[in-house]
Amino acid sequence: MHWLYILIAATFEAGWTFSLKLMDVGKLKELRFNNILMLHNGIPIIAPLLGYIIFGIGNIYYFSLAMKHIPTATAFAVWTSISIILIKAAEMLFFNQRISYAEIFFISLITVGIIGLKTFASPS
Repeated sequence: MHWLYILIAATFEAGWTFSLKLMDVGKLKELRFNNILMLHNGIPIIAPLLGYIIFGIGNIYYFSLAMKHIPTATAFAVWTSISIILIKAAEMLFFNQRISYAEIFFISLITVGIIGLKTFASPS
């Protein structure tokens, strides 16, 4: 169950990262009470901010649950690795970015590292 918390936290981390990427802090100044819920003016500006907050809180919550039962260094390494893989996958799916053979190779190394840490990590 604790490894599932790491996966959930990494998913929230990826969401947090893309919320940050999509956020335009300068446009937040343009929001007013009367236009905050308008489809063309308010929601595209405030949605990344809300995602940033929600994904950030979810990430911290699930990562803290996992760290209570998994050694901290192992939890952090696995969380970071899964986050990187999810971010690259989202870039390919939603932002039409290509992946090179070198990236595939190094992401494969990360995956092998995750499997090794999960398999050989000392229980706490």
